[in-house]
Amino acid sequence: MTPDNVIDLGPAPLMDGFRLLDVAANGLTFRAAVAGEGPPLLLLHGHPQTHVTWRKIAPALARDFTVVAADLRGYGDSAKPAGGPDHIAYSKREMAKDQVALMARLGHPRFALVGHDRGARVAHRMALDHAPAVTRLCVMDIAPTATMYARTDKAFATRYFWWFFLIQPHPLPEQLIGADPDYFLRHHLNGQSKTPGATEPEAYGEYLRCYLDPATRHAICEDYRAAAGIDLVHDAADAQARITAPLLALWGARGVVGELYDVLDTWREKATDVSGHALDCGHLLQEERPQETLAALQAFLRA
Repeated sequence: MTPDNVIDLGPAPLMDGFRLLDVAANGLTFRAAVAGEGPPLLLLHGHPQTHVTWRKIAPALARDFTVVAADLRGYGDSAKPAGGPDHIAYSKREMAKDQVALMARLGHPRFALVGHDRGARVAHRMALDHAPAVTRLCVMDIAPTATMYARTDKAFATRYFWWFFLIQPHPLPEQLIGADPDYFLRHHLNGQSKTPGATEPEAYGEYLRCYLDPATRHAICEDYRAAAGIDLVHDAADAQARITAPLLALWGARGVVGELYDVLDTWREKATDVSGHALDCGHLLQEERPQETLAALQAFLRA
């Protein structure tokens, strides 16, 4: 029996053993795949993926945890509200509030949290704004947003060009990507992964299905616009705040973050209890090195 304001849509495609839910939370509706029993665990994807990015490791995690793999606002089949002044609707503060409300709706006021890429940036904000809700936190293949912008140089701007392309005023990036979404998406994923075939055709097809929606592409740009603006304002306002939940940082040794930053040092500036290590891959840890990613998460989450 599902809670009020939760609709069970049936088996979740590409997520073995999961049920697909639409969950009303924070005034919007969010798509999530849910399975398992045990302590609650929230998985948050990045750009340009959806919850399907967890397909290789979520079923194993569901043997020990109640796993909720959700689509962030603007992504996948979750709601795509207007950005509003300063793109504030896509601030990581608002996106974090979504997921805390979603988990509460499913009966999980406290939970462990794993975020990759944009999902990890939402997780960072969540661990600050909703500290009592987050028991443990894993951030995958990111350094803190404010740190990365503050240390921008030619190498970073060249290799992460979309950070500066997607923030351009509407409708420039939306219009240009809309000319050939398949090309942009494939180029983006191929550039981030160092493991050919890590994103199999079925998963790519799901990412492309969502990317073909102009509302998704606009929401993604709003997410990045918020990161370069209102998110930095929020970060500056609590620059001295520290995450108190145990934090595990994982990153790809052959990715941009791993090559340009001392990842653990960047997180020791933001959290009080930090551990972590690199995996031999690019940006897409859960797709490129699923078994190693799973082992690291299991060890951390069971501690």
